[in-house]
Amino acid sequence: MTLLGFDFGPRKIGVAVGQTITRSATPLTTLRSRGEQPDWTRIEALIREWRPSALVVGLPFRMDDKEVEWSPRVHRFARQLEGRYRLPVHLVDERLTSREAHRQLAERDRRTPTPEAVDALAAALILETWLCEQV
Repeated sequence: MTLLGFDFGPRKIGVAVGQTITRSATPLTTLRSRGEQPDWTRIEALIREWRPSALVVGLPFRMDDKEVEWSPRVHRFARQLEGRYRLPVHLVDERLTSREAHRQLAERDRRTPTPEAVDALAAALILETWLCEQV
């Protein structure tokens, strides 16, 4: 089964694709929001291209296990995905995924990674987290 993962941010959304068979994910792209709205045209194109069975959205938590102040926007994005595309949407704790993505990219290449590369890899890490939690 194919899934798409999203690292939602107010200005950018990292996107990754993954498979339940391999329990792995690959970064795809980072989409810029338009006027604080997700780029629904590009999201729809990705959903048509990959035909996922479900979607996974990272939910940001602070280290004290409380959701961050802008997490209501993540919940809204997840509800919008479910309503628009009639696909199951799973939320997963995305704590430290951006930091880990930055670390992995810096390890591969000594140059400073672009924010777009970090967001797309964070989406892949979010998706892999969800895939590994499914037993």
